[in-house]
Amino acid sequence: MRRTPIVLALLGALAVTGCSSSGGQSAPSAPPATSAAQEGSGAKFAVITHGAPGDSFWDVVKNGAEAAGEQYGAQVTYQGDGDPAKQSQLIDQAVSEKVDGIVVSMANPDALKEAIGKAVAARIPVVTINSGAGSSKAFGAVTHVGQSEDVAGRGAGEQLKAAGVTKLLCVIHEAGNVGLDQRCKGAEETLGGTVERLQVDVSNLADVTSKVTAKLQSDQQVNGVLALNPAIAVAARDAIRDAGSQARLATFDLSADVVEAIQAGEVLFAVDQQQYLQGYLPITFLNLYKANLNTVGGGLPVNTGPGFVTKDNAAQVAELAEAGTR
Repeated sequence: MRRTPIVLALLGALAVTGCSSSGGQSAPSAPPATSAAQEGSGAKFAVITHGAPGDSFWDVVKNGAEAAGEQYGAQVTYQGDGDPAKQSQLIDQAVSEKVDGIVVSMANPDALKEAIGKAVAARIPVVTINSGAGSSKAFGAVTHVGQSEDVAGRGAGEQLKAAGVTKLLCVIHEAGNVGLDQRCKGAEETLGGTVERLQVDVSNLADVTSKVTAKLQSDQQVNGVLALNPAIAVAARDAIRDAGSQARLATFDLSADVVEAIQAGEVLFAVDQQQYLQGYLPITFLNLYKANLNTVGGGLPVNTGPGFVTKDNAAQVAELAEAGTR
């Protein structure tokens, strides 16, 4: 059988890692780099999300993408904008720059369909992340990396039901974001009680606290709050305190503040979609596609969650959150 350089590199890696320290040889501190990684792939990848700069969630996605780019010697540019029209413009710009691959989140898939179609038509591979999994394949993306929002919502509803919640306030912080509504619907399916939605603006957290406080004071049957964003979770925690409510609070996604609140017993749990992987994996997949025409997922999304962070594992996650990887 003809052994290509890639096969030889893999065989060499297996030969080294197959020796344990107990056999008299010291184990390597890190896996040996392939020749492609040593030389640098020279690829250019654009990551375009709907997350505003400085958002704690999207900063971790950015960290993952940039770490992968550094590992593979690829150039990674990250840009985030919550306006789908501006997101489309950024995709068009990446196409005009003839990048080797585009990573894009689709909170509003229909608004991005045309721009993504142009990228696909230009034979630029696209990996979608985070939101819009249902449209990813139809739009021509190589794969989708994220979590099933329906499944995650159902998991949250089950845990809230076990905690005794019978009437839940689901706080939606971005109008038109299909993934957020899917989370609320999923929770509604498994809670076995009432789920009421409250629309707020994530850019005005003081107003979020005020609106949640008012709702808890006006309807004391609400004994659970589900935030869909870590900043909203902190605002909701303050609202529960201000209202003198005993409502149980849970959230989607992590931040250092949320992990601290879980440790303090102020937040019951966080649904963790491991957003670092939503940055890291797409760059890995695109790099493999460029180098070896590999595709991942077989037409199905690559799930990064849901996982759950509770008081039992919050201390371990806290250390990782400080490092910017969770």
